[in-house]
Amino acid sequence: MRRFPLLLKFIIGYVLFAALSVVVIATFTYRITYYSTLETQAAELRRISQTLADESSRVFDGVSVTDSEYLDKLALISGFEDFDIMMTDTTGKVLFDSSGALTGTTITAYDPQQPGSYYSTGTWDGIFKEERLIVSSHLTAKYTVFGYLFISEPLSVIQRTANDLIKPTYYTFFIVFGISLLIPAMIYFILHKPVRRITRAAREYADGNLSYELSVKTRDELGYLADTLNYMAHELDRTGEYQRQFVSNVSHDLRSPLTSIKGYITAILDGTIPPENQEKYLNLVIKETERLQELTQNVLQLNSVEKYSMYMEYADFDINRLIRDTCSSFEVRCQEKNISFDLIFEEKEADVHADRAKIQQVLYNLTDNAIKFSPENSTITVETFRRADKVFVSVRDQGVGITKENIKKIWNRFYKADESRGQDKKGSGIGLAIVREVINAHGENIDVISTEGVGTEFIFSLSGT
Repeated sequence: MRRFPLLLKFIIGYVLFAALSVVVIATFTYRITYYSTLETQAAELRRISQTLADESSRVFDGVSVTDSEYLDKLALISGFEDFDIMMTDTTGKVLFDSSGALTGTTITAYDPQQPGSYYSTGTWDGIFKEERLIVSSHLTAKYTVFGYLFISEPLSVIQRTANDLIKPTYYTFFIVFGISLLIPAMIYFILHKPVRRITRAAREYADGNLSYELSVKTRDELGYLADTLNYMAHELDRTGEYQRQFVSNVSHDLRSPLTSIKGYITAILDGTIPPENQEKYLNLVIKETERLQELTQNVLQLNSVEKYSMYMEYADFDINRLIRDTCSSFEVRCQEKNISFDLIFEEKEADVHADRAKIQQVLYNLTDNAIKFSPENSTITVETFRRADKVFVSVRDQGVGITKENIKKIWNRFYKADESRGQDKKGSGIGLAIVREVINAHGENIDVISTEGVGTEFIFSLSGT
């Protein structure tokens, strides 16, 4: 299906609007101006006709209209004011016509005594050669009407006046319309070009080119949308990188135990390992299997603590007691490296409001990390203290520390520094990612302070009770 560009739609709509505006001005506005001018001119002629009728009534005083000097005056006024003056008796006989064309004729097309408007328009059944505006007034003497005075003016004069009045409106419209042509240009540069860039970027992202950089620098909704798309693409690209790294890490972590398991079992089956030593190697197979099980469980756990899918079961509990129980579970591992725990509690009991099982996982992961990277004959310090309505938990080791380059990366899923692989090959690089997801899901914060060769400290907060 062929697309109909948005800009073309707007231009067509804009042209139609301009054409409609011209039609409205040429019809309705002109008609309003014309009839307004007609009413104004009729009122002016009515005022003049009444003045002349009063004056004529005094001059003739009910007798025949024969004062040639006065009639010459009316003819002069007619020529000066550019309108025609005509007088008739009550029967319609024309007694005086300033144009001289109708004097002596009888007019029956118009009866001034009929009720209606004081003016009319037309040719009076062809008496006039062109349509005219005609107003009338009575000639009276001794309270008796003895004739009528008419003043007429061609409608073409009124039309020219209306045209002169409407011309500024046309000029103004075309000036405004010319200026308004800047609007499509502004829309093209301000709206259309950014939208095209955003559309192209969306197409690039849909095609998998997540490295495409969308450049829209405006400080408006489009600029915000562009920044959001760039951020989305960056996050998707980073997620893809995480996934690739995860596959690499998991492949590495799976290859070693699987190779060992296969080697041990093959050796047992082909008799390379004598029966008296088989139990030893079967125990090694069990340990390698446990490594695989732990790796699988960690991956599933990370999926279960996603920010938008995590289900929280809040309860009040003593964080100090939970720390003691967690440290006790590492007793055997600590004995292997002669590592001791130093538990420092500001309060005997520090009650918090949180999900107990998930906070226990946080403590387990942090403690497990501390043991991994602590040297033999060292101490791990776990401390709790209260500040305002928050309880803070600190886990500090005396290990190798984290480099400045890696300290921001440790929260990334599946990330493992080279030092980590050298110290411990069991890790999957997702323990700290789980920690951060859990703490964030509680609406709390976790920070890390580390110095190479000195140690690392993780501090997180919980809501106290």
